Amino acid sequence: MKKLEELYHKYEEIINYLIVGVLTTVVSVAVKFGLLFTVLDRTKEMQLQAAVIISWICAVAFAYITNRIFVFHSNSKQYLKEITTFVSGRIVTLLMDMFIMWFFINLLKLDSDLWVVIVTMISQVVVTVSNYVLSKVFVFKKKVS
Repeated sequence: MKKLEELYHKYEEIINYLIVGVLTTVVSVAVKFGLLFTVLDRTKEMQLQAAVIISWICAVAFAYITNRIFVFHSNSKQYLKEITTFVSGRIVTLLMDMFIMWFFINLLKLDSDLWVVIVTMISQVVVTVSNYVLSKVFVFKKKVS
């Protein structure tokens, strides 16, 4: 048990990011699938992209709060700058997600239920890794004293 505790403290930020990342992915995927498998038609480009954008908004709101508090332990009083940088980075990965979904689902016509799930999961991995790097490097960077 002591060894697990030591490992956790050594890799606390990454472990917490993975936990928060999984939860953020659950929010994003639940909203996206909820829309694509009920009210929106994934074969129509605009409706597919609407699902991506709506799920992104929900995930970004959840991710900002949880990353600020639980992952990077930010105590910055510059909320506006921090959230602007955070959202800007997420816009970059939103565009990546939109492109990946469009490329495979609309362009390559891999629009069966199974392919939508597979492509969504691949896109989520790419987005999650990119979001960590952007958050670590640009948003919640530690000040050197």
